[in-house]
Amino acid sequence: MIDVLQTWGLWGLFVGSFLAATVVPFSADAMMGAMLLAGLSPIGCFVAASIGNWLGGLTSFGLGWLGKTEWLERFFHVKPSTIERQKQKVAKWGEALALMSWLPIVGDVFAIALGFYKLRPVRCAVFMFIGKTLRFAIWLGVFYLIGEEVVLL
Repeated sequence: MIDVLQTWGLWGLFVGSFLAATVVPFSADAMMGAMLLAGLSPIGCFVAASIGNWLGGLTSFGLGWLGKTEWLERFFHVKPSTIERQKQKVAKWGEALALMSWLPIVGDVFAIALGFYKLRPVRCAVFMFIGKTLRFAIWLGVFYLIGEEVVLL
């Protein structure tokens, strides 16, 4: 397993993190941890995971942007009143909601909703970048704390 991780290296982490930020159920956090345990550069892992996950989130945002209200009504039988209520909730928090796009499962939904309701792309991208980089910075810290414990034992 370690050989596979080292072979794919940071590009593999980048692609995996990208996919994890779309509708593909995948854990970028676990992948980053495995890469760190395999001996890859901590800074390289942080950058690859953060940028890959951010670009994946922007892809979800873009897919949402392409969506149409009629599709929700026709294919998912969502009532126009429900769509309007959701739009008001998203508008209440605005682009800052993109900070939450790092959350497992619901983060992808936030990214798609932000695009679907046509919130400002640049502001969403900035907030999404902040949220996702903070996520991987925290995970990097956690892995280092765990690693120090293992070394001390």
